[in-house]
Amino acid sequence: MSNGSSITEFLLLAFADTRELQLLHFWLFLGIYLAAFLGNSLIITAVACDHCLYTPMYFFLLNLSLLDLGSISTTVPKAMANSLWDTRAISYLGCAAQVFFFLFLMVGEYCLLTVMAYDRYVAICKPLHYGTLLGSRACVHMAAAAWGSGFLYAVLHTVNTFSIPTCQGNALNQFFCEIPQILKLSCSHSYLRKAGLLLFGFSLSSGCFVFIVLSYVQIFRAVLRIPSKHGRHKAFSMCLPHMAVVSLVLITAMFAYLKPPSIFSSALDLVLAVLYSVVPPAVNPLIYSMRNKELKDTLKKLIQLFFCQQQ
Repeated sequence: MSNGSSITEFLLLAFADTRELQLLHFWLFLGIYLAAFLGNSLIITAVACDHCLYTPMYFFLLNLSLLDLGSISTTVPKAMANSLWDTRAISYLGCAAQVFFFLFLMVGEYCLLTVMAYDRYVAICKPLHYGTLLGSRACVHMAAAAWGSGFLYAVLHTVNTFSIPTCQGNALNQFFCEIPQILKLSCSHSYLRKAGLLLFGFSLSSGCFVFIVLSYVQIFRAVLRIPSKHGRHKAFSMCLPHMAVVSLVLITAMFAYLKPPSIFSSALDLVLAVLYSVVPPAVNPLIYSMRNKELKDTLKKLIQLFFCQQQ
């Protein structure tokens, strides 16, 4: 195949060769997907229905849940369908759409996590200015900037990735269309374009990461000066879940996209992809709800209201 235009479909990675293991993979991913769908839907419903949660922190959490729902819905259902129907194929346009929406939602989520770090910084380090710096208009603008950054990044990388000539077949060593795996199919003379794509992505992720780290350095310095043990515990309980999510997404994604070609392992690539694309949308609702009394109280009220209406 001389170029991308001659490819009509790609072949995704098969999780297993035997039918029993394929069905096991289907049920496992179905359970993860339903857990992510239920957890994020509950957070969206709780924040939308309870006026007590109309604050910047919960507004950003609602946006995070929307992005999580979208990102896991971009990759997991196709992998489930392939396992159920014993196929590996995804159309060329379907692969391009998957790359676009996955990048759009994942980069948007990473930018939103950066905004959430700023939200926590202002709440803890500049509480008297919180209402001024994070008014409703400012929150909408920051959330829109996160979504917009994801959209522009996805357009740029999708167009560039699928305009690079491919000479290495159409089999991808991943369960969804991932840019590093698509670039492995490209011709050798496209090295500079591939390097440019990765450098741009590294620059964006590094800039956000530095901002997040600096925010949390200031946050932890402020928290350690709080005289009350209860106050310190409350501050840490708001920040540590956010740090856990950021670390999981950033470390696994950067290693997957930037690891040298000499480190080649199908199992490693698969584990990294699951860790940054499947696990965060499933565990985010659990992480944020377990350490948040207001959110847990609202969810309990909604569940009680639902069962009362059923009786």
